[in-house]
Amino acid sequence: GQGRFNERMVRSGFWSKIKAVAGRISFAREAVAGWYCATDSATPARTKAGLFGALAYFIAPIDMIPDFLAGLGFSDDAAVFWMAWRAVLDHVTDDHRERAAKALSSGATESDGSHPI
Repeated sequence: GQGRFNERMVRSGFWSKIKAVAGRISFAREAVAGWYCATDSATPARTKAGLFGALAYFIAPIDMIPDFLAGLGFSDDAAVFWMAWRAVLDHVTDDHRERAAKALSSGATESDGSHPI
């Protein structure tokens, strides 16, 4: 279904997208924390589905407002992400947030080394 499609798309494209745009979006830290929350085995399935849906919209090459439009391109991505973020906020842990901050500030990689920022 759509949920599995979103998860596959996010798992394959999230890190390259965040690497390309992290300095241009206001929600980079939250998006990365959302990634860690969505991929955490302790996160409830419904929460994962919401996060993968929002992150899939963020990385989709085509959306309502093309990402290349200066000043507007990520506004629809941000709106979708913030709606999902508010719904799942109780499941985003300090660990998710700390890992996101570390990944964005130091160029850290996933533990398997496959997802550089």
